[in-house]
Amino acid sequence: MSYSAVREILDRGPARAWALGELSRPGLRAVRHPLGFVCLPLERDGGEGVCLHLWSDSLAHAESTTSQIHCHSWDLVSHVLYGQMRNVHAVVTDAGPRATHRVYEVVSGADGDRISPTRRTVRHATGLVEVFGPGDTYTLAAGRFHSSVVPEGGEAATIALGSGRPGSRDLSLGPLEGGAHHVSRQPLDAGETALAVRLITAHLT
Repeated sequence: MSYSAVREILDRGPARAWALGELSRPGLRAVRHPLGFVCLPLERDGGEGVCLHLWSDSLAHAESTTSQIHCHSWDLVSHVLYGQMRNVHAVVTDAGPRATHRVYEVVSGADGDRISPTRRTVRHATGLVEVFGPGDTYTLAAGRFHSSVVPEGGEAATIALGSGRPGSRDLSLGPLEGGAHHVSRQPLDAGETALAVRLITAHLT
């Protein structure tokens, strides 16, 4: 189902029923994302995409090589199916010799993410903290540094829609002295994918 069709579903309200239907899709395969969630990709068409994101301690997490503070090259629409999501904005400022982090560019491909240090060094502070619960939909423009936080020990799932913005880049804050490296995305096996589907289904029914 296209990005625009899913956006219309979110506007109308039957998101839970739609998500349950998508979870029965044949051949669904999840991957571990470095930002701490499991992603179930549903649709990709050019610069637009639709996924289900799951945060659960019942599944192993991928480890980030930079940090959880990042910004997207695409505009995000996120709908919370269950649990609590905190969208924590980061105020990032250039800092020169007082810098604590370096900005890294993340270029994603079929074989994973190529992560390269840029010349920009920064400091950051916590900005606006938005808290969302089941049924809430929020948006985040491309280029805004933030982190998505689920309370420790909590479970959450969202419908995530992305629409690419030309000229924007995927960026992440990381260590000052880190080098360029490649991170492979870790696919879940059939058993883990089935567990992810069961976890979401159990909360939605």
